[in-house]
Amino acid sequence: MSAYTELKALGATASTRTTSLDTTLELLRRSVDPAVARRAAVLILFGNLDDKPADFHSAGVPDELDVLLVERAATLNDHPGQVAFPGGAVDAGDAGPEAAALREAQEETGLDPAGVVVLGTLPEVGLPVSNFLVTPVLGWWDRPTPVNVVDYGESASVFRVPVADLLNPENRRTAVISRGSESHRSPAFLVNGVLVWGFTGIILNAVLEELGWALPWDAAREVVPVL
Repeated sequence: MSAYTELKALGATASTRTTSLDTTLELLRRSVDPAVARRAAVLILFGNLDDKPADFHSAGVPDELDVLLVERAATLNDHPGQVAFPGGAVDAGDAGPEAAALREAQEETGLDPAGVVVLGTLPEVGLPVSNFLVTPVLGWWDRPTPVNVVDYGESASVFRVPVADLLNPENRRTAVISRGSESHRSPAFLVNGVLVWGFTGIILNAVLEELGWALPWDAAREVVPVL
């Protein structure tokens, strides 16, 4: 089965049946009150990056399979400097979360939405820091177009990461955030010289686990993100 076929199958069923992905994200969904939370959507966009295959080889995925990420500007009020999926708030004029995710991705990276095949949506996820209820939209980049930072007030960089490099156990970490007497631990990835953690790291890890692509890694390897 190809990576596209597996992603398509996940997108077709994730919002209509109980999966390990849904169970993993349940606590995040409960972290906000749906009655008052703002709606948002992010685009988890997979494609084939033919000109820069992965440094690490994983039997589960093609070397050229990649995912699109953005590094948020350090001057933003919400989640400054963090690596994220393209996305943002669902506006009144959006037809739904899929349309919002595509619009935001175009505004942030300059991609052509006409080249993206929406495969489906994943269960909503709570983002308590900014009081968002986020719909992850799973997409396939059927006809890739060049991407770059559109507004440096919003993004510091835009880049595509080979999925096999995300799977590389050497690139896996556990992010540890301490607030008062409590410590919060979550899966993270150290790739392209940046740390993918928090909401994005949790979603990426859950998706890779659900697809059966994840490899065993040492969760004792910790990293403290710069806030």
